[in-house]
Amino acid sequence: MIGALLRMPWERVVRRMLERLREQGFDDLDMAHMNLFLYPGPQGARPSELAAQRGMSKQAANYLLGQLERLGYLERRPDAGDRRSKRIALTDRGERAAHTIRDAVRSVEREWEAQLGQDRFAQLRTLLVELNQPA
Repeated sequence: MIGALLRMPWERVVRRMLERLREQGFDDLDMAHMNLFLYPGPQGARPSELAAQRGMSKQAANYLLGQLERLGYLERRPDAGDRRSKRIALTDRGERAAHTIRDAVRSVEREWEAQLGQDRFAQLRTLLVELNQPA
């Protein structure tokens, strides 16, 4: 039951992110792409690091990164510290999409704070942060 209670609010956040992206003209992104934009975001990461953070194979991450690169959201640039590796750099379009996603999340947070009240929302946030600390 707790899994569903956590999943349903998350799905609300995802729907809002995708709606806001569509409203702003980013209609070429889907949920698979969104996974790479989620906090902390891909900026400066190596593709292999991003894959590990997202719990996906390197092949899957590189496939999605290739799509995002072709769509103009990011570039894979040589890593100055390791010539064999690449680092992800968001383009202006990618930065605008990331900003739109953050705005959508803040919008949901404001709604939840209005619904729960400031103190209860702060408590919810504190509890979620606590649950996400390493055991």
